[in-house]
Amino acid sequence: MDLAAKKCLLFDLDGTVYLGDRPIPGTVDFIRRNLPVRDIYFLTNNTSRDPRSYVEKLRGMGIDIGLERILSPLLPLLRHLRRENIRGIYLVGNACCRAFFAEHAPDIVFTSGPDCRAVILAYDTELTYEKLAESCLLLQRPDVVFLATHADLVCPSPRGPLPDAGSFAALYAKAAGRSPDLVFGKPNPLILGDLPERYAPQDMVMVGDRLYTDKALAENAGMDFILVLSGESRAEDVAGLARRPDLVVPHLGDF
Repeated sequence: MDLAAKKCLLFDLDGTVYLGDRPIPGTVDFIRRNLPVRDIYFLTNNTSRDPRSYVEKLRGMGIDIGLERILSPLLPLLRHLRRENIRGIYLVGNACCRAFFAEHAPDIVFTSGPDCRAVILAYDTELTYEKLAESCLLLQRPDVVFLATHADLVCPSPRGPLPDAGSFAALYAKAAGRSPDLVFGKPNPLILGDLPERYAPQDMVMVGDRLYTDKALAENAGMDFILVLSGESRAEDVAGLARRPDLVVPHLGDF
C-alpha cells in the first residue's frame, strides 16, 4: 500500500488518536503534519458525546478541524428517522446524546407511550435499570423498531476496556429476545456519508485499532486498512486472520 498516494485518510478516535483524554503522540503528530496536504476525517462510534465535543477535544490536542470532518453514527441515524418519519422514540443514551437529538431534530418526542415507534440504543454512560426495563418492555411490541448507533463491545480507556453498546445489545438479546434491526456505526458504510461518492476506494484508507469495526468497515467500503496497536487490538490478533490489514504499526508516528 502506498500511503503517500492516498487522498482521503479516515481515522478512528478512541484507541487510535487518543485514549480517554490522553493523546497518542505519534498519531497526533502525523495528523498535524498531514492536515494541510490531505483530506482527513475522523470516525467515531462513541455516541456518548456529540460531534461538536470531538472538534473541541481534537483542537485541545492541536488538531484544528471543522465539524464537517467528524463522522458519527448519529448522523445517518437522524437521516433514517426523517426518511421513515419516526418521531416518537425511547432513547437509551446519556444527556449529551439526548441534547444532540433535541438540537438537530426538535420534532422528535422522547416517549415510552403508545406513540413510541423506536427504541434507540446508544453508548449510555448513564444507564439505569429503569431504562433497561422500560426499553425491554417496549421491544415486546412488534410495531417498535430496534435501532442501535453502533455495536462496539467495549470502549477503550486508560484504565482498560469499558462496556459499550454491543455489550448492552447482548443483554437485550437475552432479556427481550431482540437484536437491533439496524446498526448505523462502523462497520456499516452508512457512517461514511457521501465520502464514497467523492473518493474512489483506492484513494481512501482507514486507520483504526479494532478489527471487527475499523477493519470490517474498510473491507465493506473496499478501501485499505492500517491497524494501529495503540488501542484494543494486539499483534497476535492478526495471526489467524484470513485477510490481514494492509499495514500493522504501533502508531502512525512511524511514518
